[in-house]
Amino acid sequence: MCGIAGFTRFHDRVGDENTLATMGEAIRHRGPDADGSYLDERVGLHHRRLAIIDLSEAGNQPMHSACGRYVVIFNGEIYNFLELRQNLTATGYNFQTKTDTEVILAAYATYGEDCLEHLNGMFAIALWDKAESSLFLARDRVGKKPLYYGSRGRDVVFASELKALMAADLIEKKIRLDAVYDFFAYQYVPDPKTIFEDVFKLEPGHYAKIDSKGIEVRQYWDISFDAQDIDETTAVAKLREQITRSTKLRMTSDVPLGAFLSGGVDSGGIVATMAKLSDKPITTCTIGFHEEEFDETSFAQIVADQYNCDHHEFKVGENVVNSLREIVSYFDEPFADPSLVPTYYVCKLARQKVTVALAGDGGDEVFAGYEKYHTYAIENLWRSLVPAFIRNKLAPLVTRALEHVTFRPLRRLATLARALSADPALGFYMTNSQITDRQWQDLATTETKAQLQGYHPSHRSLEMFAKCQSDDPMTCALYTDMKTYLPGDILVKVDRMSMANSLEVRAPLLDFELIEFAARLKTQLKYRSGTKKYILKKAFEPVIPASIRNRKKMGFSPPVDVWLRNELKNLASNELFRADGALQNIFSLSHIQKMWDMHQSGRNDMSNILWPLLIFQLWSDEYFGGNQAEKTTRFSAEQST
Repeated sequence: MCGIAGFTRFHDRVGDENTLATMGEAIRHRGPDADGSYLDERVGLHHRRLAIIDLSEAGNQPMHSACGRYVVIFNGEIYNFLELRQNLTATGYNFQTKTDTEVILAAYATYGEDCLEHLNGMFAIALWDKAESSLFLARDRVGKKPLYYGSRGRDVVFASELKALMAADLIEKKIRLDAVYDFFAYQYVPDPKTIFEDVFKLEPGHYAKIDSKGIEVRQYWDISFDAQDIDETTAVAKLREQITRSTKLRMTSDVPLGAFLSGGVDSGGIVATMAKLSDKPITTCTIGFHEEEFDETSFAQIVADQYNCDHHEFKVGENVVNSLREIVSYFDEPFADPSLVPTYYVCKLARQKVTVALAGDGGDEVFAGYEKYHTYAIENLWRSLVPAFIRNKLAPLVTRALEHVTFRPLRRLATLARALSADPALGFYMTNSQITDRQWQDLATTETKAQLQGYHPSHRSLEMFAKCQSDDPMTCALYTDMKTYLPGDILVKVDRMSMANSLEVRAPLLDFELIEFAARLKTQLKYRSGTKKYILKKAFEPVIPASIRNRKKMGFSPPVDVWLRNELKNLASNELFRADGALQNIFSLSHIQKMWDMHQSGRNDMSNILWPLLIFQLWSDEYFGGNQAEKTTRFSAEQST
């Protein structure tokens, strides 16, 4: 795993050797083993290396093709590189190293942009073609590896993380106000936006060609949900084959390898598969909490014992106070998924034992594993039973009657009523959103709302829901999550927290061929009569005990509501009400105070808003510093995505 950065110089002297060195130093944590640069009249490339395959200096980057025409820097792993190497050797390519990096060079020299169709892996690639004077940027199909880009005059700058661009002063740190609204709705800023104006994420499954005329972005892969006619028995057998194949591919490593073990079906199934493919015990790591209702370590121990794993665990508690600022600093944008905390610690624990870890990421999005899918199924059942004119009349009445209640089941009823008054696409956004329209209206200042000019963060979710083009709402929901929540939240969290600890994380359940297979299965094989991940549980039935398969999903989220009343209380109160804080130019401090008082009294759990407010302030401290009241007044309310 590595970090990449660079710029074009078609029109201006965007940077030099010192600029490249500065960019590389900002992302040293992504690749502490080696670094290198390439600079000519038209492009600059820099690479930080975490050595995984071919540990010799021959694997260092930038790497030049045998013909001398191409130069590449690359972050990630190509899992099928041995097969590709064999095929490309047959065409006459003479390999000089044993790396997957050189396989990319050979594939591009042979297939051009179509090389992406041949690559199975996680990657962000920057490849310079000297003959054409063009730069090729590409990101893997599901978005495991990040790639940011922006304009610098008429040229383009890019990097694995925004901090590389900020450290070299290559972008203007001008906050997009619509992205701030997005953040409070989703807890992350969805692709292709970033928190800054004129800087974007290259979307998963896309590539960009850049030359002196400009930049052109194209999509090269998407997910098809055209259902195949396959019976359950055959589907289970094929799924087991797919999981075994994808896990075996990801166990290739020249450094110590292990796995995350959460106590759930996904990671437990991956560990079981690894154990059957390995002739020695698997090193496993799990994170727990002192609050028993959030702790899964006992379930992880069941699987660890069953497969005689070399198992390690760590409990998160009061140490979060001392670590939160550091954890937030690894995210270039505000990011408030609370599981960033345990993810950081499990990566830190794993790195003490291994350099590569396999994880169960993707199982919930691919096979309908979240509780919200069950809620959404109930919503759609009610939509089919209750006429729209009745739902539209009753929903506002129920919502208004229950909007101020503190009893959680009644609050959930109010949320359900709001969702039922909407169509399936908007209803799914409401199911996903962390803040209601009413809460935002109360929280944001009059000036903030005026600057947004009616913008609403549902836009991205509705866009993806419509793009799915299926008559089945659950299918559209899964597609939407795989295009938004998965790359914007889950994979960002894992990438930043693993790279903060110089650890590579691989996800067998996100193999693109496995995703394509699962997508074409009938919805009833993924969600059946309230059973989530139905077929995945069937596939793991012989290797995972029923106590793991059938228990209610807990997730990986810490007790943030408790933390805000205890461990994090002093930190949060100091940050939320600072006179020079970033929050006061966007939000009503009096309303924040009201929410804070309700939360501290125990009358209401307001952590869904207080936590992202705290994260936003800590992020702003890290990337702006100084007097936030002055610096965050420069907003863009541009509506483009």
